[in-house]
Amino acid sequence: MTINSEVQALKVHVSLNVRNVEASIDFYRRMLGIEPSKVRTGYAKFDVQNPPVNLALNEVPDLAAPGALSHLGIQVGSTADVLATRLRWERVGLLTRDEMQTSCCYAKQDKTWVRDPDGNEWEVFVVLEDNLPEAAGTSAACCVSKAATSDVAVAASV
Repeated sequence: MTINSEVQALKVHVSLNVRNVEASIDFYRRMLGIEPSKVRTGYAKFDVQNPPVNLALNEVPDLAAPGALSHLGIQVGSTADVLATRLRWERVGLLTRDEMQTSCCYAKQDKTWVRDPDGNEWEVFVVLEDNLPEAAGTSAACCVSKAATSDVAVAASV
């Protein structure tokens, strides 16, 4: 596989932890003026076209602080783009963590992660298969921020 140094980002991804996903769906439906593109138990996704953003809501009922950020991401068009971004991040000294062929947010994805100095995690990901049914092996839980193996010293910019 050839790794392209030019990555065409599709849209920004924002994932919010929310106390009550139904209340949040109602709010964002009204705020954005669109219906969610995916709703599952404890999870919803809005695929906003203008501005282009992939907004995910992950229910965390015992959330300590209101409006807590789960993670940030950039959706790209291919696994080659994910790998090219990982390579660029590694070249500038960032520690990466991969999740390939993972079922997350009711979709099959390839992704790589970095963490900024404050612990905010960024993922670059491609959706390989979307809108998987709610069943064993598919959940939104994987999209809840995971502890990286070590701290990252610099925030990545794409």
